[in-house]
Amino acid sequence: MSRIVFHIDVNSAFLSWSALERLEQNPDSVDLRTIPSAVAGDVASRHGVVTAASIPAKRCGVHSGQPVSCARSVCPGLVLVSANFAYYRRRSAAFLEILRRHSSAVEQFSIDEAFLDMSERFSDRRQNEAAIRACAAAIQTEIREALGFTVNVGISENKLLAKMASDFEKPDKIHTLWPEELPEKLYPLPIRSLFGVGGRSAEKLLRFGIHTIGEAAATPCDVLQRILGPSAGEAVYYSARGLSRSEVRRERPRAKSHSVEQTTAVDIDRANMRRELPPLLRELAEELSSRLKKANVRAETLAIIAKTTSFQRHTRQQRLDFPSNEAADLERCASQLFLALLEGEDGLFSKREALRLVGIGAARLEDPQYQQLSLFSLPSPSEVREAEQRAAAEADRAEKRRKLGEMQAAISARYGDNALLRGGELLSAAKKETRNAQAEAKKPGRQSTETQPTDRYRKQEGNADEHTDL
Repeated sequence: MSRIVFHIDVNSAFLSWSALERLEQNPDSVDLRTIPSAVAGDVASRHGVVTAASIPAKRCGVHSGQPVSCARSVCPGLVLVSANFAYYRRRSAAFLEILRRHSSAVEQFSIDEAFLDMSERFSDRRQNEAAIRACAAAIQTEIREALGFTVNVGISENKLLAKMASDFEKPDKIHTLWPEELPEKLYPLPIRSLFGVGGRSAEKLLRFGIHTIGEAAATPCDVLQRILGPSAGEAVYYSARGLSRSEVRRERPRAKSHSVEQTTAVDIDRANMRRELPPLLRELAEELSSRLKKANVRAETLAIIAKTTSFQRHTRQQRLDFPSNEAADLERCASQLFLALLEGEDGLFSKREALRLVGIGAARLEDPQYQQLSLFSLPSPSEVREAEQRAAAEADRAEKRRKLGEMQAAISARYGDNALLRGGELLSAAKKETRNAQAEAKKPGRQSTETQPTDRYRKQEGNADEHTDL
């Protein structure tokens, strides 16, 4: 069963919410969304940058991240308002409350956007596509009427494509981006519009002749990795093909932290550290791992605790590469942290300290069923093959179109603009003569040799077919 994922994105959220706040305070005031306006950092000093802009302001050249001074220069009549994040949080909470009425799986992606897994409501998207769009429209209507602002809805089979779809034409639109729609809707877009591709990565890809998402999709993974690095290259390789196995994460349950400590049998110093510390960390990691597995949680962050002979307590923490409750992962991270704490110019050993207590702890615990995956989580081999086939087919079609265009231009340059038209007419005449000859041959008394076209037309037909195959 294919998944059905919605990405709901509030249109110009901060500007829309500031407009609503202003109308609540004074119903007779002008709606900020209808005039050139923007939410900015410091309205009084006119410093800072634009956080959000109205559609009329965007038409004047104002955009997010633009210095206020530049925004006012391109739009002299720009109305500036200050952000009110307390009010924004209330609007966001009301927005999420409506979304939870439509799905039991809602993942807040930011203050103004969220993913919904709608697979439980729609088992087959090909048979239910009209109903899926109607559901998206119902969500839009409910938010507009209840809360007073508009949203875009992107619909696809995974989070990545749903988010890309919601970024298409705005505001108050519904867009689909199914796998079969990638060549038409996704591949022609500029590479910098691909989710996860920043300005620096885009510039690198442009220097290597990769201008569109489709061109990135047709580029081998190892080439992208040489351009962008292993991790970023792989992310672009999969995302350009629309591949992601990240699931919509349900609201995470609360979980307590876990830690284990042990007083050392002997004081641990520089001389005996490599003998005494590793087995102790291994024992602590195994105990912590057992507790985490019993609670059915994984740690996102690992912390170490150290008490010295001078009765000082020291802690360090580090985010794991991925959530884990495996003893080997916990031990490896703890060893790295202790090495940094103890050795080096500013380490505890340089201060003639020794350890009398060692501990490790797990924080930011995550239930495995709610494990957050990257939008670029690796897809299955079959998904990769299908995407590669689509990308290869699109690249092949593009190459054939290019060659055909070059050939047509060459023929026109040498023989005139009407050469191809005359060739088509000759081909049509040859086929017509062939059909007539075949019909005559069926009449009584006719010889079979009359069924063959003349040599002149046979040669012309062959040449015309040769060009048509491209």
